[in-house]
Amino acid sequence: MVKEHWATQGDDRRTQLLRARTLNRVLDHYGLHAQAWGAGTLVVRDRKGGTAVVDDLTALWVAAERLVGRPLDPLDPALLEALS
Repeated sequence: MVKEHWATQGDDRRTQLLRARTLNRVLDHYGLHAQAWGAGTLVVRDRKGGTAVVDDLTALWVAAERLVGRPLDPLDPALLEALS
């Protein structure tokens, strides 16, 4: 049995789309984009052609930091400004 990530449990399609939109607004700030690929799998891409396939949101952030080459700060003032 595969355990769902806590942030994706009990989702309906509308919630999934809203989460994907919000996720990609954050990732766009770092030059990244995520797309669903199969059941529960995400593909993260950078603008230079780098990709990573991940199984959940925790792995997504690890892959995103690897693609960007530095830690991603969710409280980065420039990110918060871009999201407001």
